[in-house]
Amino acid sequence: MASATQKKTVLASGAFDILHPGHIKFLEKAKRMGGKNSRLIVIVARDKTIKENKGRDAIFSDKARLSIVQALKPVDKAVLGYRPFSFEKVVKKYKPDIVVFGYDQVWLMKRFKELCRRRKWNIKVKVLKKYNLGSLNSSSDVIKKIKKLRILKRRAR
Repeated sequence: MASATQKKTVLASGAFDILHPGHIKFLEKAKRMGGKNSRLIVIVARDKTIKENKGRDAIFSDKARLSIVQALKPVDKAVLGYRPFSFEKVVKKYKPDIVVFGYDQVWLMKRFKELCRRRKWNIKVKVLKKYNLGSLNSSSDVIKKIKKLRILKRRAR
C-alpha cells in the first residue's frame, strides 16, 4: 500500500465486453479516486467469468477485450483475471490502495469487503454510480439496441 508520498494504486475490474461511454467515465473516475499521479490497474474478466456471471457468452474474446481496455487513456495497466477467480492473488500481486466497483458489482463488492475484514486488509472500497450518458448506459442496453435495429432492418425489406 502507498505511503502519503507514493502514488496510489487503484484497482478496477469488469467485463468491458461492449465498450460504451459509461465504461470510459467509470475508468476516468476510478483513476481520479487515487489522486494526482495515481496508477489504475484494470482486471478484465475472463470469457468463462462472463458466462458464469451474465449467463451469456462474451461478444469479444478476453484477449481482445484486454487489448481494448489497455489502449484506454486512464488505464495504466490491464490484465486478465485469474482462473479460477481470486481476490487474494490480485491483492497480493498489485497491492491496491483503493478498489473501485461499478454500480452493477455490488454483490462482488460485498464479497471483497468481507474478505478485507477477515484478512485485516486496509484497502478503501468504493462503488461508483451508473452514469447517465444517453440511452446506452450498459452493454445490455447496447445489445438490446442492436437487436432492435436488426428487427427494424428485416421489417423494412
